[in-house]
Amino acid sequence: MYYALKVWSDITPLNFHEVAGNNADIQIDFSKADHNDGFPFDGPGGTVAHAFFPGDHHTAGDTHFDDDEYWTFRSSDAHGMDLFAVAVHEFGHAIGLTHISALESIMRPYYQGPVGDPLKYDLPYEDKVRIWQLYGVRDSVSPTAKPEVTKTDDHPVLPELPENRSTVQLRRDMPNRCNTHFDAVAQIRGEAFFFKGKYFWRLTRNKHLVSLQPAQIHRFWRGLPLNMDSVDAVYERTNDHKIVFFKGDRYWVFKDNNVEEGYPRPISDFGLPPGGIDAAFSWAHNDKTYFFKDNLYWCYDDHERRMDPGYPSETTLWKGIPSTLDDAMRWSDGATYFFRGKEYWKVLDNDLEAEPGYPQSIARDWLVCGDMQSDSPDSAGSSRTGARAKQGQHDESRSENGYEVCSCTSSADSLSARPALRLSASLVLASVWTAAVACAAL
Repeated sequence: MYYALKVWSDITPLNFHEVAGNNADIQIDFSKADHNDGFPFDGPGGTVAHAFFPGDHHTAGDTHFDDDEYWTFRSSDAHGMDLFAVAVHEFGHAIGLTHISALESIMRPYYQGPVGDPLKYDLPYEDKVRIWQLYGVRDSVSPTAKPEVTKTDDHPVLPELPENRSTVQLRRDMPNRCNTHFDAVAQIRGEAFFFKGKYFWRLTRNKHLVSLQPAQIHRFWRGLPLNMDSVDAVYERTNDHKIVFFKGDRYWVFKDNNVEEGYPRPISDFGLPPGGIDAAFSWAHNDKTYFFKDNLYWCYDDHERRMDPGYPSETTLWKGIPSTLDDAMRWSDGATYFFRGKEYWKVLDNDLEAEPGYPQSIARDWLVCGDMQSDSPDSAGSSRTGARAKQGQHDESRSENGYEVCSCTSSADSLSARPALRLSASLVLASVWTAAVACAAL
């Protein structure tokens, strides 16, 4: 943490000091799952860290790291998460920087892997200019001079570089998001979730992928069976915003990330026949929930907790979509999306027919699988070094309760509102290196 903060203080008038207590401007914490800041971590993969932008909120500047990640330091291990690189990025958010698309920037939305020896790291020029615009240039720094590696005794002694060996076993069952169909798709709390096998990908409200790597379902929703190898369908109830998971003849109801008591229960509670379902979603047009199985569908009233009469029906209500579905969801743009195989169809809420030009590719339009981002080893991508892009993490900024937080994951868009940037030139760093703290992300 010392070296990550030093990257910023070396070139600006900012000074960071470690202090005791809870009155620091930046508090640092390694936490797991729900850590009482409204932005729960999701286990290995997915969101790896987050930080709050500066401002008047009590969590402003605080920075949290997911303690479930395999963190590395001074290592070129491609399977680990370089703590120094992530910390530099997150502290950039904590002092007011948003994301930037410049290929060389440490504030680029996607995590690109290790950045090398902290003692020799040189902040990219784009980032220097942006931070200078906020705080000015440190007197001892020339904006055009080549940086020199300082050799002082006032910083921690770094160990020798470790051997490039990984202690992380690759998850062989991890699916390739760019070349698969999905078991379930759902909008939950305004975000999109794509489920495949034991994993899921998550997109923010702005339709930005949180992470190129999936997170594990059972690590995020606690209470599903550990041996569950997939889900059939998922949807969020409109009446109480609880989340319903279906698998086979059973279903589970969650409040946020925790299963309600008394579950699982049989899907016959909904009036559904045995055999499970293929898809489920709530339609804003009539506030009803629709269940799909093969070429049949049912209409259910979550408020009355009963199935509408006359179902199942074999006649599809929406024209131009497949007769069998993998799943469906309503999105924040006022449309419903139907998914089948590797394609999707868009239907506006005030219409009952698929929009012209569909189906389109799920991988390309939702999961960052275009020319610039691909999981294929033969695909050339962009990285900070100009080499092939590594699988990495994406970052998203969100505004909640009047303050802004940026999440760094294993989403990227300019902020709609700039945070307050009136900070003292002397910031204080809390000594809570491993205690619980707050949020800005890659």
